[in-house]
Amino acid sequence: MNIIEAIILGIIQGLTEFLPISSTGHLTAAGKLMNLISADKPEEWTAFIAVIQLGTLLAVLIYFRNDLVGIVKDFIGENILHRKSFSEQNMNSKMGWYLVIATLPVVIIGLSFKDIIEGVLTKNLYVISISLIVLALILAYAEKIGKFNRKSENIKWYDSLIIGIAQSFALIPGSSRSGTTITAALFLGFNRETAARFSFLMSIPAVLASGLLQFYQSLEFIDYNGAVNLIAATVASAIVGYLSIEFLLRYLRKHSMMFFVVYRIVIGIIILSLILSGFIQA
Repeated sequence: MNIIEAIILGIIQGLTEFLPISSTGHLTAAGKLMNLISADKPEEWTAFIAVIQLGTLLAVLIYFRNDLVGIVKDFIGENILHRKSFSEQNMNSKMGWYLVIATLPVVIIGLSFKDIIEGVLTKNLYVISISLIVLALILAYAEKIGKFNRKSENIKWYDSLIIGIAQSFALIPGSSRSGTTITAALFLGFNRETAARFSFLMSIPAVLASGLLQFYQSLEFIDYNGAVNLIAATVASAIVGYLSIEFLLRYLRKHSMMFFVVYRIVIGIIILSLILSGFIQA
């Protein structure tokens, strides 16, 4: 991998991490087209993807910095410094609990199936293309039956648990973290912007943990050129990721998710066609 390829992958990560179209699916398809994924050591590709996610994590931290400061401050204040019962806590403090609850399922499932997640199967383009199409159909159904009348202040602990379980399905490549969580939130009646904001906030613990763990585990694979490529890709993903957050939140205030439904189906069909034609290997 050269630095230009790394920057291209960083841009793809930034564009696709927050849009419900699967960053892993797009990165893996791009990596195979550029012949960058080793069939003998698929865990190296998993590590690369996880590390450059730290760039999009930085984008979330910067974009939601005021929200996060309020959540951390009030959570500590009302649970440690001056303890209050949950019912008496303000929205920021409760949101801290909701984010903790939403993170538990993906931590448990992620650790339980770590070897499978990092293995060859999860780099399989058949799995990715089918996931792209299947979740598109589920998202379309959520759009059809969603009520869109709930906001952040209406979130309950069981909503965060359900959305957290949905986040676990993002471990299947091609499904999309934002795609699964936003879809679940729409089924629960939340409006599109609230669904996206909660999806972005709840991604922070999971992405931080997986990114740092994979970075530590990938140190043995990183030489000077590898480090430069990782930095370039991560910076590119941070810049583009910030712009993607801004775009999606503005977009969802006036538009439905149907554009992304169509996009996922089209991309899924294209990937399947490329595999069947022998242009790329699954």
